[in-house]
Amino acid sequence: MSTVERCPCGLGEPFAECCGRLHAGAGRASTAEQLMRSRFSAFAVGDVAYLLASWHPSTRPGELELDPEQRWVHLEVLERSGGGPFDSEGSVRFRAHYRLPGEKGTLTEHSRFVKEGGAWFYVDGDHG
Repeated sequence: MSTVERCPCGLGEPFAECCGRLHAGAGRASTAEQLMRSRFSAFAVGDVAYLLASWHPSTRPGELELDPEQRWVHLEVLERSGGGPFDSEGSVRFRAHYRLPGEKGTLTEHSRFVKEGGAWFYVDGDHG
């Protein structure tokens, strides 16, 4: 992804100044929502290493394979609870829009996050 392209997370910033810096290890998400947005961006740009690194070790899969035909195109944050800079847990409910050849779809998830050692991690989520 070009450094001047808008970040897929939807905040309107250039990728390199937004989620790209988190993917590159030049910073950490300060909130659960920021981590969730950066993970959506990782799905959009195919950054499997970041997805695995930001997944809590207790629920992280051994490997992750993304569908190369699925394009994540838009993110809506529907609700958030906790997950602030001074919290240790949080949740974010979101709707992610995607495209596959010949179809469009959405995924709605209520994701849970924990903060350990100053870093936020994705734990798990319920679809729907």
